[in-house]
Amino acid sequence: MAKRVLVVETSPRVRGNSNRMAEEFARGAREAGNDVDVISLAGRKVSFCTGCWGCKDSHRCVIHDDADEIVQRIRHSDVVAFATPIYYYEMCGQMKVLLDRANALYFAPDNRFRDVYLLTTAESEKPDAADNAINGLRGWISCFEQARLAGTLLIGGTTTDGSIDGRPELEECAKLGRAV
Repeated sequence: MAKRVLVVETSPRVRGNSNRMAEEFARGAREAGNDVDVISLAGRKVSFCTGCWGCKDSHRCVIHDDADEIVQRIRHSDVVAFATPIYYYEMCGQMKVLLDRANALYFAPDNRFRDVYLLTTAESEKPDAADNAINGLRGWISCFEQARLAGTLLIGGTTTDGSIDGRPELEECAKLGRAV
């Protein structure tokens, strides 16, 4: 049975390396027969959460920008994959702000998402370069009983846009996508 898969590109750069990872994950998920949507945060308006709790009863954010639509798409997907560049050994700020804005899902009784993936790129080639981002995402996931971190992938040594092209690790992204 086909799953609804949402791939969220969080890089502020449209042609960023993490977005290439997202494309490959999406390709793999499509090849496996899933319904796949890819959404990019680049050029989108995603404001900070104000902590007002206006979302508590409606399960929708009261701030009217692009975040609410994206959060609702997360809510109604079976699988969510986030792709982020690693900045200072952490997820990019755009991803963190989106996760904060997903506060509305905390009280929602009908969240569909179960499997969450994290795809990361970094200039650093240290194998632990994404550990802080992974832990940050784990913290978010821990708020949702039905969800689990299903997989992560780091491709290091990606210093400029396009430096990921031709890397064999991109096939690992597609392989993760095919396995959802």
